[in-house]
This record gives sequence, structure tokens and C-alpha cells, in this order.
Amino acid sequence: MEIIKYLVVGVIQGITEFLPISSSGHIVLFKYFLDIKAGLTIDIFLHFGTLLAIFFVYYQDILNMIYFKDDYKTFNLYIIIGSIPAAVVGIFFEDFFEKMNSSLTVVGFFLIITGIILWLTNKITINKRKIKDMSVLDSIFIGLAQALAIFPGLSRSGSTIAAGLYKNLNRELATKFSFILSIPVIGGATLLKLKELTLNGTTDLNYFYLFLATISSMITGYLAINFFLKMIKEQKLHYFAYYCIPLGLILIFSL
Repeated sequence: MEIIKYLVVGVIQGITEFLPISSSGHIVLFKYFLDIKAGLTIDIFLHFGTLLAIFFVYYQDILNMIYFKDDYKTFNLYIIIGSIPAAVVGIFFEDFFEKMNSSLTVVGFFLIITGIILWLTNKITINKRKIKDMSVLDSIFIGLAQALAIFPGLSRSGSTIAAGLYKNLNRELATKFSFILSIPVIGGATLLKLKELTLNGTTDLNYFYLFLATISSMITGYLAINFFLKMIKEQKLHYFAYYCIPLGLILIFSL
């Protein structure tokens, strides 16, 4: 039974990290119902799995960034600038937001906010700007959206992609920028948690279970990204509002 719990939470992480329905909100919810005690440790393994998924999907873009090819020279700069707001919020306000993670009411409230943001993207019809058309202000705006997504229940991918669409980036670029922008943030947060775990020590955990959770989050994350790219291409981002808003209302009024 215990192994099933870790597989389930890995699948949930992989799906919700990339679909705009809030991974933090769902992980809080499923840890609560599955009674998983691994806490900080499993968070590290789950995020590592989703990082691998991003690398597998966007490996060519990442290589282009490493070798500074064509427009990727400025793309690198925008990723660095866009990462700053979330880094500042994470470093200085981590404890404040960690306390919110224990409140399902807070999760429900921000799931509703996520749903509203996603629904409003349905009103955006002009999305033609490419990498060469981006500016520093665009990256700051999307970076601020990512920083706000530290609230449990507020989708990181939903917020950042919506921000890109509001700035009239084309849908492929808005999605690509959102997912690649998550690499330094998720990677940095994972390293900080790993440092904290090393300093505080660990409990007696089954690392085979954690390995399975990592693999399941990676595989489902890879599938979720590709499914989401199809939804974006078909201009169906707002469909996820039909899930986020009802779930948010249920969490607020039923638990």
C-alpha cells in the first residue's frame, strides 16, 4: 500500500507541475489524504523528476541556449531576468508561504484565482510576437507572475503562460519561456531544500519508494508537457478553468 502512495504522488506531481492546475495545491491535498510523512525529502525527489521531464522535452532549445545560437543569446538574458523575482520572493518570504501550504482553504482560494486567470486568456486573440520581439519588460512581467505563483493553489505554468499571452507572445514562445523559466527556480528551490535536509538530517525513509516517485513524476511530467502543448496550440488553455474553479470551491466550503 505504501508503494502505491508514492507512485500516486509522483504521478500527481508530474501532471500538475505542467498542467495549469497548481502542483503545490495538489501535492498538499494528496499528502494530506494519503498521509505521506516524507515532507521535504519527497519534495526534492519529485521536483528533480519534473526537472528531468523539462530537459527531455526542450533539450534542443536548452542546447541552443548553452551554445548561444541566434536569438537564444537574448533568450538567455530574459530567462535570467525573469528568474529574479521568484528568487527574491523564495529567499525572503519562504517561511511565510510555507505556513500557507497547510491550509486547504488558502489552496482553494488560489485555485479559483488560477481558474479566473485561465478563463481570461480566452479573450486574447493577438499572439504574434517572437523571441526577437521580446523585451526586458516582458521577462520581468512574466517573472513577477512566476513569483506570485509561490502561493499554494496559484498555478506557476498557468500564471506565466497567461502573462506571456497578455504580452502578445505567440503561444509556442509563451509556453516555452514558461517551462524553461521554471528550470532555475525549481532547480534552485530543490538545492536549497537539499541543503536544509542535509543540515537537519533525515528520518528513516525508503529510498526505493522515493526513486519510484521520481520516475513516475518524470514520465507523467513528460507526457503532461506534450499534452499541454497540444492544448495550447488548439487555444484551449481556458478549459482548465472548468477544473480549477469547482475544485477551489469544494476545498473552501467542504473541508
